[in-house]
Amino acid sequence: MLTVNGNFPGPTIRVHRGETIFVNVYNKGNYNITLHWHGVKQQRNPWTDGPAYITQCPIQPGRKFTQKLIFSFEEGTVWWHAHSDWARATVHGAIFVYPTKNSPYPFPQPHAEIPIIFGEWWNTDVNEVFTQSISTGGAPNISDALTINGQPGDLFPCSMTETFKLSVERGRTYHLRVVNAAMNLILFFSVSQHNLTVVGADGSFTKPLTREYICISPGQTMDVLLQANQEPNNYYLAARAYSSGVGVAFDNTTTTARVEYSGNYTPPSSLSLPYLPNFNDTTAAFDFITSLRGLPERYPRQVPTNITTQIVTTISINSLPCPGGRTCQGPNGTIFAASMNNISFDTPNINILEAYYYHVNGVYKTGFPRFPPFTFNFTADFLPLTLNIPKRATRVNLLNYGATVEIVIQGTNVVAGIDHPMHLHGFSFHVVGYGLGNFNQSKDPVTFNLIDPPLLNTVIVPLNGWTAIRFVASNPGVWFMHCHLERHQAWGMETVFIVKNGKASNETLPPPPPDMPPC
Repeated sequence: MLTVNGNFPGPTIRVHRGETIFVNVYNKGNYNITLHWHGVKQQRNPWTDGPAYITQCPIQPGRKFTQKLIFSFEEGTVWWHAHSDWARATVHGAIFVYPTKNSPYPFPQPHAEIPIIFGEWWNTDVNEVFTQSISTGGAPNISDALTINGQPGDLFPCSMTETFKLSVERGRTYHLRVVNAAMNLILFFSVSQHNLTVVGADGSFTKPLTREYICISPGQTMDVLLQANQEPNNYYLAARAYSSGVGVAFDNTTTTARVEYSGNYTPPSSLSLPYLPNFNDTTAAFDFITSLRGLPERYPRQVPTNITTQIVTTISINSLPCPGGRTCQGPNGTIFAASMNNISFDTPNINILEAYYYHVNGVYKTGFPRFPPFTFNFTADFLPLTLNIPKRATRVNLLNYGATVEIVIQGTNVVAGIDHPMHLHGFSFHVVGYGLGNFNQSKDPVTFNLIDPPLLNTVIVPLNGWTAIRFVASNPGVWFMHCHLERHQAWGMETVFIVKNGKASNETLPPPPPDMPPC
């Protein structure tokens, strides 16, 4: 399998808030690769953001690319991962962002910090899983196990001797830096007989949220405090899937790590698993994700209220007709697709950022719809089959520098309704509202939280519901927005925002670095 420096998960990067670092990426594998620094805003620096054919062409085997990482107001935990095909299954790692020197956390200093990186494991080459799903048009094979720090845990004999162990002392507090690096699964996780307190999400600190379980989607990171306040013993930290799609196959295994207290005691021969909500408990997931609150005193800017650019977009699973002479394994013999505002994104083979910067015609078109092209009961149980087929296009959103943007992302029940974790590159956004059913423009905005919404870069749009986000377009360049369920991104549930230059020199896009990978 492809790894970084021989490690799975890959190495942890440690920085302080506001620093700039350089990462030399050498591709010694057999496939094209790109690396994305998920949650790093990369102010005026989309050139090394990483999504393949969006901001760069891939690093070819045998080549290198020096990637500049500009940290601004991120603090807490973010992460890095491959952003080409399915390489991120094994190519990923955490980024610890410490507050500026001599400034404290907004919570008591923990005794120690421990990465908890959730992943998905296939017994076959993940590249083959990906290429097979593309060639058949069907859903990719589900994973064989979930992992914590690279190990499935005690429930798998092959992993039992190497199950990740967390050594703790009673009375101390531990900072868990949690990353969901799974490919296609939102997860519930918890620790037996312990509560967990979320104090940060997606590289921003939050108001403390203490819960028996946590719900975290692919792409999301969380800073979580674990207080070792129970009788000295061994306890399980466990995770399993939250999968809301009816009839959608998923990996229903449970991954475990051990929390081991120091002291004199005889560990039990077997441990009991902690409470985890059922795989389809949408109420438990929705309750958790809507409970998170931001820390206004740490916001880099206040919540935008004077909206100049309003976008409503549907996100849907779709299907395309099977080409002649092929057998396709999507719904009723079709090919799976996915869309935003009924456009299934067609990834070009020249990167959009260079096409924009050098004025290359024919690579993309502007005019991504600001409103759904078809208005219907988006979340109805039964929808006409005519809605299944999207348009295929490379359409982008053009934003003026400094625009205050509101995006309402509306889930639909076309083909199959499910929760979608939507990620925006280049920005953190305030999540001002959530709802179930169809968004109502006249009623729902009055319920928006404009006081202390969380500041995220990846947000779960609930099953047959909607989410509203706001941000200021103050980062010039080309920025990707996509579903972080990997199969949905491959099917086209994405778009691109191009933020135009401002007037001042520090509001414009600088030229590319000299070693940009060629196409």
